[in-house]
Amino acid sequence: MTTTKWVLDPTHSELGFKIKHLMISNISGSFQQFEVEVETEGDDFSTAQIRATAEIASIHTNNEQRDHHLRNSDFFEAETYPQLSFQSTSIEKLDEDNFLVYGDLTMKGVRKPVKLQVEYSGITKDPWGGVRAGYTITGKLNRSDWGINFNGVLETGGLALSEEVKLFSEIQLVKQVEAVLA
Repeated sequence: MTTTKWVLDPTHSELGFKIKHLMISNISGSFQQFEVEVETEGDDFSTAQIRATAEIASIHTNNEQRDHHLRNSDFFEAETYPQLSFQSTSIEKLDEDNFLVYGDLTMKGVRKPVKLQVEYSGITKDPWGGVRAGYTITGKLNRSDWGINFNGVLETGGLALSEEVKLFSEIQLVKQVEAVLA
């Protein structure tokens, strides 16, 4: 059996989220610094073991004041909890290109199970002789499950922020090493 290691191409990948603001529109953000490592049996991604981390200080929403607020104790507490992490626990292959990835997401010191939808875009050789694989990843989570509870009440009685956060990522992995296991 051959084990293959894949690492993130950060210049061709993104780790993002959206949250409903004032219950009328979505605000998008992303983490500018993150890593993903995957190990598979050969090139079979249904066997993948996935590890990912993101630096909370790298959060970016196109508004520096909001980014600073997200890093403080109202939200992520970046000084106390500088990273979020994901570790896969199992993968369910739905068809040739679609998977459900189950795993544990840790934020603010709280580890909870999550389910992510993964669309596999294929494998190709790049112009430099490397092998790459591409994925689109989506999911949803309830931010209060991780102790991210800050909110404001609107004049109309609604809340300023949704509890639901939509996750989206475009991930490009580069094949690194194949090792034959005895």
